[in-house]
Formats: sequence, structure tokens, C-alpha cells
Amino acid sequence: MPRLSTSLAAASFVSACLLVGCTSWADDPWLDLAGGSGPGKGKRVVLVSGDEEYRSEEALTQLARILAARHGFDCRVVYAIDPATGEIDPNERTNIPGLEALRDADLMVIATRFRTLPDEQMREVDAYLRKGKPVVGLRTATHGFDFPKGGTFKMYHWRNGDEAFREGFGRQVLGETWISHHGKHGTQGTRGVVAPEAAGHPVLRGIADGDVFGPSDVYGVRLPLPGDSQPLLLGQVLSGLTPDTPPVEGEKNDPLMPIAWTKTYSIESGPAGRVFTTTMGASQDLLSEGFRRLLVNACLWAVGLEAAIPEKSAVEIVGSYEPLPFKVNGFKAGVKPANLK
Repeated sequence: MPRLSTSLAAASFVSACLLVGCTSWADDPWLDLAGGSGPGKGKRVVLVSGDEEYRSEEALTQLARILAARHGFDCRVVYAIDPATGEIDPNERTNIPGLEALRDADLMVIATRFRTLPDEQMREVDAYLRKGKPVVGLRTATHGFDFPKGGTFKMYHWRNGDEAFREGFGRQVLGETWISHHGKHGTQGTRGVVAPEAAGHPVLRGIADGDVFGPSDVYGVRLPLPGDSQPLLLGQVLSGLTPDTPPVEGEKNDPLMPIAWTKTYSIESGPAGRVFTTTMGASQDLLSEGFRRLLVNACLWAVGLEAAIPEKSAVEIVGSYEPLPFKVNGFKAGVKPANLK
């Protein structure tokens, strides 16, 4: 089947899905989900996965299901695809097909790590960002792009040294690049605490201290965050990987690192766009109802629908969801996007 590369084709595809309940064509190397009813009706979200460790291919698939089924968004999830097999392979750093859907997207949700995309794919990301469209970034998106030999889009490299766009997509768009594991990786989980100045922010509607938990550790960030960044949640470093374990004592929790914030960005003085960033985002983190609510609220806020965020957004799991533990090379082999329908 031909790929969806124009607005007309995309609209026709969504209309067909609404009539017959389909998701993706069998040979498409991405997953399309037609939205049901909800405040996001008529808006399109492209969710960009591609990391070796935190199972973004699982996390973003489930998030897309929730956004489509519970909130009305039309969603496309794109994956790192082995071009030889058509299978999802997070170790394939140079191929994420389907990014042309960004041309008509209202929101990009991104959870990539060290991707070195070819110009024809990266061009879609660059064009989207130059329009000042909203971005929701998860976990390793702070170091989402890596162009070790330079090239057309080297400005987005997580260690870009050019002063005009220093530290690339992470720092300039999301608000931080990769710094460190602040909590001990694999043994110290994260509990979310509402930042004092953020009480009442629409993204935090229905979220209290302790509602957000994840076994992924707190990332280190530099304080203060740049520009107009507003911390929303701070991350308590826990002494274990379950929500009932106490926080560790000492400097790890003094001060607390921000784990979720909002900001705006622009590319070369272009239009300004809204950004929500969280340094959480492992697929197991989505087992936390509070974390799913944080992401759904963030998506609604990012597209300007903050007035539609209810007191408690519907975030029930859609279908079955049994995420694999985060681990390098720990992905499920042999899966094609068509298998996820």
C-alpha cells in the first residue's frame, strides 16, 4: 500500500478507520489509531519512539491507545525499524519511517535516544519544529539525536557546540540535555512531588504528591532550568523500586531535581511553541496511574486544550499492557507494527 504522505491521504485514511475500525495497513511500518470521542477530536499526534533501553516502543504505543480511545486524538506511532525485516528494532538508529505525518500533526511526542536519522527523515522533524509546534518529550529525548560526523542537522546533536544552539534539541527545545543519573540506576526509583510554585497548573490537575511513581531513576539536571522553564514536579530519589519505599537521606534529595517542567522554544527566531518535558518515561513508569495522567494532561495542555482537562483525566489502560523491564537490548524481538493492531 502507498504511504500516507499528503494531507488528503491522511484524512482519507482516518475517515476509513472511523468507518471500519482499522488501525494500520498490514505493510505500514508504523501504527495509526483513529480517535474516538473526546476533547482531542480532530487533532493529530505523532509519537516518535526509538531508544535501546527504556522500551519507548511499548510506552508510546500504550500512550497513543489512551489518547485515541479516551481523548479523541488521531495518533500515529513511529518506530525504529530494521529495513531488512520490517521489524521494530530499537538498536536501529538510522531509520524511523512515517515521520512525514508530522507535516499535518498538532503535537509531537518524542522518546528517542541517540538517533542518527537520514536527512529525508530528520527534515520532517526540523520542519515541524521551525513552525513552533508543540512538543512533549520523555526521558531520553533530552539526548534524542546524535550526529557524530556532523551533517545537515548537526545542530540537534545532544552535544552540539555551536553557541547559537548549544547542546541541541535537548537543551534548546526540551530544556536540558543528558547530564547524569542522579538516582542510582536500576535500584532507586522516583516519586513525584508537586513543585511549590506549580500548584494549580492545569497539567497537574488530579495529581498530588506521590501519585506519580516510576522505577526509572531521577535524572540530574542543571539548576535553574533555562529560559521560561517552569518546574511542575520534583523527583524524590527512593531507596528502592516500589512506591512504598522511603526516600534516601542526604544530598540526593536536597535539592530535589525537577522531573517535569514546561517551557517554550523557537528555532532561529521562528514562532514559539509549547513544550512539556519529563525525565521519566520508561515503559514500566506507565503502570503508574498518576504518570499516565501527567502525560495525558500534558498533551492536552500542549495543544492548547488546558481548559478541557478534567479534574481527573481518564487514563485507564487500553487493552493489555505488560511492559518489559528497562534494559539495553531487552526489547521483544520479531514484532512488526502490524502485530500491535
